[in-house]
Amino acid sequence: MSLKDAISEDTKTAMRSKDAATLGSLRLLSAAIKQKEVDEQKILNDDDVLVVIQKMLKQRQDSIEAFQKANRIDLLEKEQFEVQVLSRYMPEQLSPDEVEKIVLTAIEASAANSMKDMGKVMAAVKDQLAGRANMGQVSQIIKSKLS
Repeated sequence: MSLKDAISEDTKTAMRSKDAATLGSLRLLSAAIKQKEVDEQKILNDDDVLVVIQKMLKQRQDSIEAFQKANRIDLLEKEQFEVQVLSRYMPEQLSPDEVEKIVLTAIEASAANSMKDMGKVMAAVKDQLAGRANMGQVSQIIKSKLS
């Protein structure tokens, strides 16, 4: 079952069980997916849907930080719930050691030896790590290994 189908089925289940909070989160996700499909004029595959989910998770994390600083517990809890709902559709995250192994393999394979080669390494690991690791942290690991 594709990711879009799973989201659709979960939306129907939330409607039947009258789970308004989950339903709202899933409708936001479905709307974001449909908007991306309209913008790009194509049907999104699972990898594209993961990119949409990652973007939404990043937005929620940023909101959580802002709400914590502003001491807005009501809004904070809503965002944390949405993070839980969205996280269901993400693949299992890799450990830092696993990420480092993949980065080291990519560095060897691309014969990278300086910061000039960072783009090559990022391109090599991007497909393997998409949705399974924070690419900002991956970038930091690559920088530390190449410098």
